Amino acid sequence: MARIKLTAGCIRDFTCPSGKAQSFLWDTGAPGLAVRATPGSTNRDDSKGKAYIFQGKLNGKDIRATIGDVRSWNLDDARAEARRLQTLIDQGTDPRQEKAERIAATEAKREDARRTAAPALEAWNAYLEARTPRWSARNLLDHQRLSAEGGEPKTRGRKSIKDTKKQPGILRPLLVLPLAQLSAERVRAWLADEAAKRPTQARIAFGNLRTFLNWCADRPEYAKEVQPDACAARVAREQLPKKAAKDDCLQREMLRPWFEQMRAISNPVHSAYLQALLLTGARREELAGLRWDDVDFQWRSMTIRDKVEGERVIPLTPYVAGLLRDLKARNDTPPPEYRILHGKRIANDLDAWEASPWVFSSKTSASGRLQEPRIPHNKALAAAGLPELTLHGLRRSFGTLAEWVECPAGISAQIMGHKPSAIAEKHYRRRPLDLLRQWHTKIEGWILEQAGIEQPTEQEAAPALRVVA
Repeated sequence: MARIKLTAGCIRDFTCPSGKAQSFLWDTGAPGLAVRATPGSTNRDDSKGKAYIFQGKLNGKDIRATIGDVRSWNLDDARAEARRLQTLIDQGTDPRQEKAERIAATEAKREDARRTAAPALEAWNAYLEARTPRWSARNLLDHQRLSAEGGEPKTRGRKSIKDTKKQPGILRPLLVLPLAQLSAERVRAWLADEAAKRPTQARIAFGNLRTFLNWCADRPEYAKEVQPDACAARVAREQLPKKAAKDDCLQREMLRPWFEQMRAISNPVHSAYLQALLLTGARREELAGLRWDDVDFQWRSMTIRDKVEGERVIPLTPYVAGLLRDLKARNDTPPPEYRILHGKRIANDLDAWEASPWVFSSKTSASGRLQEPRIPHNKALAAAGLPELTLHGLRRSFGTLAEWVECPAGISAQIMGHKPSAIAEKHYRRRPLDLLRQWHTKIEGWILEQAGIEQPTEQEAAPALRVVA
């Protein structure tokens, strides 16, 4: 290969001959240094398509590496780089590998800098994705709501006409900050503010945040950014009020006025739902999510979607069966052929009508099922002159009132879907549905007796379905 002493002028005049893929101009001033020209540099004074390259021998094989564009490198720097690359070869190092490692290290530093500046929300989403296979759908939804951006239209729980948008998740103010900024001081300030407004939710969110940060501490990509004392126990002790168990519960003497007002609710779906919530001991969303496919009138059972075991089958007691049969008849009855709107007779689209798959259906909710039963319940409580009672208090009432008939604790716990709390319950108790039905019917009968309502017999509870006009 012919060599010349490279100068700025000869580099400027060097071009790639027509028809050739590339051409080289080798330098005598540095070992292995050359200028490479490609078809992009066919005119003199045009530096486009020209670059400094280095070529040497490593283990008897020619290797070539690009140093850089002649427009970015001056000649002296290119010669110094060529000497450095030759030194690497003399040491047995492949310059191409060294360059790749250097680029990878630079990219790693850039990625570390980006991750450090990125909001903790990115790590939170990675955490949710990693834990999704181990979580139930409900648990995943709860975590997603903690970090929700907010701003979506509210479908339930509006406190005023202006209260139409969902608020950001309780953890959102923290998760929009970089992970490295989640210090004990910042978490303490956030917790103090949230505990004053919603202590229960603040306690739950703090526990989930601590679990998330522990997960990050075990991941090499996040471990350096996590502050280990951000969610220390002392932070919760200082800011959260002492946890007190709720004790709202219906007493025996409250059953009569409670049932009177629940049965007086004009909406049959609300009325049946609230009564069934007390008489089954189910959780609020478990019962609200009940489908007609989950109700077996023939074998008198209901399949409840359970957050503990996935699902459980409980008895369909006589009074509850009567409530659901009335709803079934209403649900399966098509609307009349005509309706009156603003004084005009308008035909209903009977071809588009279909029965709802939900037991406690709603024509106004986006999901098609009952979403907010607290409003009619609170109004009925006020009309009955009863103290405040949450929907979960009805579940608590079932477990408490069951003791009046001396129902075994394991029976009522299995009906309610409580996780077994003893070795015997976990491994040595497999109660058939008939045994549960015997006790569940007895519990329902006693509650109805205190309310002044006669429990229907099993024959009366199983009439043929009738159409309700």
